[in-house]
Amino acid sequence: MDWTRYRFHSRWPLPEPPATVYAALEQAEDYPRWWRQVREVERVDGTSAVMRIRSLLPYDMTFTAREVRRDPAAGVLESALSGDIDGWARWTVTADGTGSLARYEQVVDVRKPLLRRFAVPGRPVFRANHWLMMRAGRRGLAGYLRAV
Repeated sequence: MDWTRYRFHSRWPLPEPPATVYAALEQAEDYPRWWRQVREVERVDGTSAVMRIRSLLPYDMTFTAREVRRDPAAGVLESALSGDIDGWARWTVTADGTGSLARYEQVVDVRKPLLRRFAVPGRPVFRANHWLMMRAGRRGLAGYLRAV
């Protein structure tokens, strides 16, 4: 087992229609407005941005997210990630009753030296840190969508 490889899955049920949720998720530069763990998003060009994130643990992760798929009809946003983490992330937004379900999938290899050094003993803590970040993101997006 490669202790520096992570697979994450999150499900965000939201009361808004899929098109509204998708529109918010495709605007990565707005994430810091509603997702406090996304500290900074700096657009590099029309398809790439440098993102800096930090959840509960006292370390930042910086990476470039490069769009590889934007398909509003299918509700899919996918990016290739490189930097402190290398891999990919994908949002898939679908109808769910009268609202939406935003599914997040991520497969990454950690490159940040500190996290690689503590890969085995820190793995449960790193996974919990990610879970907390995603929980806060769902709550933040729900509040943001209610306000707009």
